[in-house]
Amino acid sequence: MHLWVDADACPVTDVAIQTAGSLHISVTLVCDDAHRMERAGAETIIVSKGADSADFALVNRIHPGDVVVTQDYGLAAMCLARGAVALHQDGYVYDEHNIDSLLAMRHLSRKARMAGQRTKGPAKRKPEQDERFRQTLTAVLRQTAAER
Repeated sequence: MHLWVDADACPVTDVAIQTAGSLHISVTLVCDDAHRMERAGAETIIVSKGADSADFALVNRIHPGDVVVTQDYGLAAMCLARGAVALHQDGYVYDEHNIDSLLAMRHLSRKARMAGQRTKGPAKRKPEQDERFRQTLTAVLRQTAAER
């Protein structure tokens, strides 16, 4: 098992590294060269800047049973299809029950933006979100390790 982090603008990178490290699980950060990120306790893969380049680099490296942290619903769907566990930065797990509705919502939001409508950005991140993420990640990593 391996923990992968879609590190382009990920607010929980340090939490993920710390949590995985406490469980002796290897971590790899994947980012493009516009978001270069080096962290102690994690390997970093830097790919050329481009639309979804980091996402495709990550999904092409994962294996069934790996865990992926991403806020990108499209990447999460591809990870699920490859047999990985996908986790959102707010501490919820993507699965076959929620991914379709999340992708549909993303599509509708994109259509609205293309039509000139403004959509709200995310609210300021709160410490409770980081703690919820830490708890969920710990549970997912423990469960995934026990299943191996």
